[in-house]
Amino acid sequence: MPNGLYNEVPVEKLRWRCDPDSLSFETTESVQPCEEIIGQERALEAIRVGLGINSIGYNIFVTGLAGTGRFTTIKMVLKGLDVTGKIPNDLCYVNNFKNADMPHMISLPAGEGNRFKKEMETLIEGLKKKVPLIFENENYQNKKKELVEGFRNRQAEMFREFEKKVNKEGFALVQIQMGPYSRPGIFPVVEGNPVNIEQLESMVEENKFTKEELERLKGAQVELINELEIIFKETRKSEKEIKDQLSALDMEMISPIVKDSISDIKERFNDEKIHRYLDEAQEDILANLPRFREKEEAAPSPLPGLVLPQPVDTFTEYQVNVVVDNSETKGAPIIVEMTPNYRNLFGTIERVVERSGVWKTDFTHIKAGSFLRANGGYLIINALDSLVEPGVWPALKRTLKNQVMEVQTYDPFYFFATTALKPEPIECNTKVIMIGDAHLYHLLFGLDDDFKKIFKIKADFDSVMEQDETKVNQYVSFICKICNEEKLKPFDKTGVASVIEYGMEIAGRQKKLTTRFHLIADLLREANYWASKDGSDIVKEKHVDMAVEKKTRRVNLIEEKIQEMIDEGIIMIDSDGMVVGQINGLSVYSMGDYSFGKPSRITVKTSLGKAGIINIERESEMSGPIHNKGVYILSGYLRDRYAQDKPITMSASICFEQSYSGVEGDSASSTELYGLLSSLSSLPLRQDLAVTGSVNQKGEIQPIGGVNEKIEGFFEVCKAKGLTGKQGVMIPHLNVDDLMLRKDVVQAVKEGKFHVYLVKTIDHGIEILTGVEAGGRLENGRFKEDTVNDLVDKRLQDLGKKIKEYEGVGEETKEKKKKRGKPSCEG
Repeated sequence: MPNGLYNEVPVEKLRWRCDPDSLSFETTESVQPCEEIIGQERALEAIRVGLGINSIGYNIFVTGLAGTGRFTTIKMVLKGLDVTGKIPNDLCYVNNFKNADMPHMISLPAGEGNRFKKEMETLIEGLKKKVPLIFENENYQNKKKELVEGFRNRQAEMFREFEKKVNKEGFALVQIQMGPYSRPGIFPVVEGNPVNIEQLESMVEENKFTKEELERLKGAQVELINELEIIFKETRKSEKEIKDQLSALDMEMISPIVKDSISDIKERFNDEKIHRYLDEAQEDILANLPRFREKEEAAPSPLPGLVLPQPVDTFTEYQVNVVVDNSETKGAPIIVEMTPNYRNLFGTIERVVERSGVWKTDFTHIKAGSFLRANGGYLIINALDSLVEPGVWPALKRTLKNQVMEVQTYDPFYFFATTALKPEPIECNTKVIMIGDAHLYHLLFGLDDDFKKIFKIKADFDSVMEQDETKVNQYVSFICKICNEEKLKPFDKTGVASVIEYGMEIAGRQKKLTTRFHLIADLLREANYWASKDGSDIVKEKHVDMAVEKKTRRVNLIEEKIQEMIDEGIIMIDSDGMVVGQINGLSVYSMGDYSFGKPSRITVKTSLGKAGIINIERESEMSGPIHNKGVYILSGYLRDRYAQDKPITMSASICFEQSYSGVEGDSASSTELYGLLSSLSSLPLRQDLAVTGSVNQKGEIQPIGGVNEKIEGFFEVCKAKGLTGKQGVMIPHLNVDDLMLRKDVVQAVKEGKFHVYLVKTIDHGIEILTGVEAGGRLENGRFKEDTVNDLVDKRLQDLGKKIKEYEGVGEETKEKKKKRGKPSCEG
């Protein structure tokens, strides 16, 4: 085969190189730091649209890989918004004097919440001082004394008149002791002494007292007792009247002070809801004036030396609970909730234990969460963190849909709940920005109908951006920014160029640069470390290369172990010679934090039969669906190429040798097809070449992923076994722009020790592997004599004839057996 058909990749296309001389600076000290978002124009536009529309549901779900600047971008965009003059109101909870279980919510301009709270505290403190003084006032005491003495005089006069009547009737009023209490009793007087009726009855039985006189005394006693009950009733009525009069006196003396104090507060706060609350508070204060009197001394302890705690009246019901204070807020609040559990997001109602051991709560224990603190502004949360927290997602959906939030305690074990508080709901206008990934977004979009209604804006962050002069300059500015912020050593132009090339390696294409800037920042830090170890004041290319090398070494233990097994022959890989039906495929092993490529031996065996192509990996349930599809495509290629004039009757088995962990992907489908053609044509394949690339039914080689890792993986094997100058890798021609090979691989190619070939079709590839012309179809429908396709076609024809002959012999044998076994009818 002519060498010109090999189509080897030029050295300059194996790796894109950033020419240090193209950079217009010596070190990053002379570069202006980056102050803009790099490479995320699509996401920026989406975020601005979401922030600019204030309608319900225009919350933002940010997707993208970690490290693409999602959080930083959001903060920078929000920081650049004109939010002055958009300071949200303070939110306060106050007591509901008619139903304490349903506290009222009051919204006040920023800073007014604490002012209102202080006004109410001042009101109560003032009343606690003024009310006792009024009660001690001489005028009040005289009026109270006059009312009380008048009541007592009237009561004493009634009892004096009654006592006279009792004495006149021959009875006496006697105080009867009943436990700790005493009550008046009426007894007849006999011989100058009060005697109870039972004694008189005994005297009647002894004929010492007449029965007629006893009956008269009994009747008189009943009448007097009834009259005494009437007097007691009148006394109780008078006591109620005097209490009402004393209350009216208290009201008359205290009411002006309370009303004046509350009127002053009303003048300072021109809010209808506050006025309503103050009217209710005034009514409650006047109804509970005794609470404002100075407390009497505590009763002595029942046990010597035991001091009992005295309850303290804190006048809690008149306090103001400022749950959200925006007095120091400069604009629309921007809240980042790093721990989005239910309590932190939506607040809670705390509980306290009283001295008696009973759980208690009230409106002063209502606590706001991030959602309320972000009211009128923006709340940034992590999607996955909020979804895994119990109760958060349903509450978030409910709040965003209704634009109303109720503060409640999240209690999945409701039977443990000890609060019946239902605070007044709060109208919310919070813009939620949720940061997640694409998988989570599509999962929610497909499974939750509410999701698409409340997150109408998707901001998708790309992991790569176009590589051009502008983007390269932005990369340089970013490097300068990290160096300035973290006090790193300056990078010279060779170090910067090496960092930019590393960004392209991560992106995986020569026309792209990665936007996963956390990886770039990590490289800068590690390169700075190695420059310090080297004693250099400037970070150079060798320090960046050292950082990349050391970073790889930290995570490539598995790769080295596999390479050791190849070197020792435990994993059998040939890198020279030619073998029929055997070829080196290339696989990528992904460890999560590191990916690497290694060759795999693929073998194909063909024989007489009708089983078709047998995928051993599939039969052993070690093949993924994409790999299965690739094997099925081989059958389509064979039918198109060789079965236009005959059926294909063969059995072929394809196997990844020494594969114990499963195979997925179709990048080995062309490799398997080369092995199949080799087995059918009996032409050996080069073992000093490794192959990758998927194939379609037309025989065209299609691009694959991980091309750099695959090439480097086979290079390591050949390097360990000894580079011969013939070894190399065949890759799809469409992958040429994805090449970003290591510098040592590029150097080996440059020196002619290793090769990278581009392949467009199966015919092209089989010619490189066998050294035999593939052969086109002639006018007579046959292939050119002694070419690969001709040999395969003849082999398939031969297999077809042999199986037909075998089946024909089998039919003849069956017919003979039938005839021998058939009974004769003659004779």
